[in-house]
Amino acid sequence: MERRCSLDKTSIAPVIEVENLCKSYKKLRAVDCVSFSVNKGEVFGLIGPDGAGKTSIIQILAGALKADSGRAFINGIDVIKSPEKVKALIGYMPQGLGLNLYDSLSVEENIEFFRGLRLIPDEIFEKNKKTLLDITRLTPFLKRQAKALSGGMRQKLALICTLLHLPEIILLDEPTTGVDPLSRQDFWNIIHGLVRQKGVTVILTTSYMDEAERCHRIALMHEGKILLQGKPEEIGNLEDVFIEKVTGKRYFLPSFQRNRENSSKNESIITCHSVTKTFGKFKAVDSVNLEVKRGEILGLLGPNGAGKTTLIKMMCGLLPPTEGSISIAGFDVKREKDKVWSIIGYMSQRFSLYKDLTVMENMKLYAGLYSVKKNNFGEIIEMLGLKGFERRLTKDLPLGIRQRIALACAMLHEPPILFLDEPTSGVDPIARRSFWNIIFELSRQKNVTVIVSTHYMDEAENCDRLCLMHHGRVIADGSPEEIKKNSEKLSGSLLQIKSDKFMEIYDLLIKNFKDISVYGSKIFLRTFEPEKTQQVLIQTLENAGFTQFEISQIPVPLQEAFVDYIRESEHA
Repeated sequence: MERRCSLDKTSIAPVIEVENLCKSYKKLRAVDCVSFSVNKGEVFGLIGPDGAGKTSIIQILAGALKADSGRAFINGIDVIKSPEKVKALIGYMPQGLGLNLYDSLSVEENIEFFRGLRLIPDEIFEKNKKTLLDITRLTPFLKRQAKALSGGMRQKLALICTLLHLPEIILLDEPTTGVDPLSRQDFWNIIHGLVRQKGVTVILTTSYMDEAERCHRIALMHEGKILLQGKPEEIGNLEDVFIEKVTGKRYFLPSFQRNRENSSKNESIITCHSVTKTFGKFKAVDSVNLEVKRGEILGLLGPNGAGKTTLIKMMCGLLPPTEGSISIAGFDVKREKDKVWSIIGYMSQRFSLYKDLTVMENMKLYAGLYSVKKNNFGEIIEMLGLKGFERRLTKDLPLGIRQRIALACAMLHEPPILFLDEPTSGVDPIARRSFWNIIFELSRQKNVTVIVSTHYMDEAENCDRLCLMHHGRVIADGSPEEIKKNSEKLSGSLLQIKSDKFMEIYDLLIKNFKDISVYGSKIFLRTFEPEKTQQVLIQTLENAGFTQFEISQIPVPLQEAFVDYIRESEHA
């Protein structure tokens, strides 16, 4: 369960103040008259898609980028006029998986290097190092090179290097982008544990709308402007609010997204039997058995390094399995690769188009690669909403449009099976919903089978079935509803406690209840006896003099279920 600290309401003096901040890159207005303030001990989130202006604001506050106009203060120091003066007060972690690390150095050597940069005295260094290694659980990996770490572990090491001098203010730029949900949870536990224990102030940026709930306050951004600010619980569903603010209307997914019992899905079109893939001594995929029905939307979920991409590449015939067999529409992938390639479309995790070509030039290139004789460009352009972009250079288009072009190229030969490897990472909510509208239409109306990997839990909810992987193995398989329901058998039901005095209540309950956490202004508790536990909670709180509180049982979110299965598999 994700743990978050809560804002100490006695500390209200702003430690960060931003007034009418502006920054342009040639004709692009990246930051457009942005204003906000952050209190001491607060976690403030700049939430929005790629290109919203979040990174530019963080870089200006870190003294790494000069603003065109406006003012910014950290602890009363003018960042615009004296950027060097604030650097001793802050810890700055740039965007990218461990971008501030040295790959050829070990975990310990990276930590020592950053200690030297900060000139941290021995006594303080050893104390801080031990604290940070304990909470990140990286002590067993001190001798491992940074390049050999998973994405989540790289982010934890990058955080250690950022926090070695235990700064008063932490600036985190997209710290969890590309990181799996389990590592994201660990990361948030670390951040909010430090905030609660040390009283540090955090500004972070993220494109994950669900992460807003872990912040005390947020600013929702789009195209350099703040659309609205406030507490997440007062704003409501951020994705819905974002879409309505930008477009002026609500944008729903089609109702057939919940049609999970289509009779056409009885026929298996993909079968994996005891599929294993090893690289040297490393087993990336371990004895996977999987069947996918025709027209089904299957979501592949799992931590970084779980084997999702390797499994997709084997199903596509791009990697041969070490053991086992894979059948695609009756063709053996290993022996009949050419036939398999003619009936599948593959959209890779990394952007695969030619940026210096126009949309139409990219499509013609891929049509040649697929030996497509029938010109169905117009139909696909119309279906994917690309009309008017045909002559535009790909590099000049927003990420969401580029993702649709990549999908268009994968669909040119009208394959009955589509493989999409993290297709919406970093795109804005409007583009994501548009993309999923297309996926639903392909599945429901054209009976196309779609296999999609994603780290977005809200996207996983849209799939007919989920396949959770960990350490190369399938650890859960079922509909989103089944996955969440079964997680209650692993970790119990979820109780939610609301109160204006939630921190005082948390301090009281943490002494008697093990699996408890603060999540914004709410307290979460997992229990196998919800009714009995609820009565104990009421009695405990009333005996301690608390009168204003609300306790309710709520459904287990998919994020929580994901973590339950991972933990269960590690203890098996």
